[in-house]
Amino acid sequence: MASAVIMPRQGQSVESCIITKWYKNKGDEVKEGDLLFSYETDKASFDEEAKVSGTLLAILAEEGDDVPVLQNVCVIGKKGEDISEFTAQGAQAAKTPAKQEAPAAAAASSPAVTGQVFPGERMKISPRAKIAAENMNLDYAQAAPTGPGGRIIERDIAALAKSGGAQTEKQAASVVPGLPAIPAGEDFTDVPHTSVRKKIAKAMHASLSTMAQLTHASSFDAADILAFRKQIKANGEALGLENITLNDIVIFAVSRVLGNHPALNAHYDDEKLRMFKNVHIGMAVDTPRGLLVPTLFHANLLSLNEIAKQAKLIAKEAQEGSISPDLLTGASFTITNLGALGIEHFTPVINPPQTGILGVNNIQTRVRMEGGEMKPYQAMGLSLTYDHRALDGAPASRFLKELCSSLESFSALLAK
Repeated sequence: MASAVIMPRQGQSVESCIITKWYKNKGDEVKEGDLLFSYETDKASFDEEAKVSGTLLAILAEEGDDVPVLQNVCVIGKKGEDISEFTAQGAQAAKTPAKQEAPAAAAASSPAVTGQVFPGERMKISPRAKIAAENMNLDYAQAAPTGPGGRIIERDIAALAKSGGAQTEKQAASVVPGLPAIPAGEDFTDVPHTSVRKKIAKAMHASLSTMAQLTHASSFDAADILAFRKQIKANGEALGLENITLNDIVIFAVSRVLGNHPALNAHYDDEKLRMFKNVHIGMAVDTPRGLLVPTLFHANLLSLNEIAKQAKLIAKEAQEGSISPDLLTGASFTITNLGALGIEHFTPVINPPQTGILGVNNIQTRVRMEGGEMKPYQAMGLSLTYDHRALDGAPASRFLKELCSSLESFSALLAK
């Protein structure tokens, strides 16, 4: 008996996923455990394996299609089985009188080149097909749709190009006297926004347009954390410790200090300030798909070694695109570290509805007066952006001051 493969729900907040690659074609034999297709949410990517063996009888969504969760994606069964109950076309055919089926079938078999859209009807086209049409300078309204639900898909654009379809108007390149002739065509490449980039853009715009954000900068003597880090590198493996980084040390210090400043360990909306009992640290991670912020939950209850272990695990999953979407929400405060890239100072943007974000800068050699002499020291910079609607400048500055003091005396902080 034929069975449909549905788009899985990955996390409670995910409503749809984009199919990125098909590994099987219609008519292929499929064994249980075979890889069928890959798909992605706005934050992570996944693979879908076959749960049953049989023949791939239908593919109901193309690469690039944004498919709602729990909707049928393909059908597996025995050759010749009726699969109309799984397809939108079949459901529509069931509602159509038998006397109308013959003309419809004849129309489907005709090699039509021009699509027809009736007044008030929205043309359906997959993202990949739209990109292909734009790259070939074709008017996709001329294509005959053959995809599920009357959608124009990539093969329809290829057929349109083969038939010599109408091109859209293109401005001719100008020629500057005295210079070589300019090649015909456009001097740019359009790169469509990924779902991750769209998500980032929407969140950052909402953050800056709805919050009263202000950034305070400070620095501290990093001698203690640098000495501690040197000891860990020398003896950590023998003691069975993780590779504890400076970023892990900052996370640990923030998780201990933030409890004394509840307005920064909070979510803000127009009606209330939700202050959390535990500290859930969002870690900004640079990935090939864009900025992701996985959450280190209950960081205030973890040891430094546990923070180092879990931070590396969720950062790796974020970079590989395998992280659960549920780990990309729920942070009460965020830390973003650009120090390794040599950044001396920046103004991080708050991740709504949080009320603060800490930027970690690089370490610089500075000088200060000690006993009448100028002595150099290593200073690490910190940039705190906070929502002025939730708290004022003095409370925000007190948090930054206590954090700097704790990092300057990190060995004492560990002893608490």
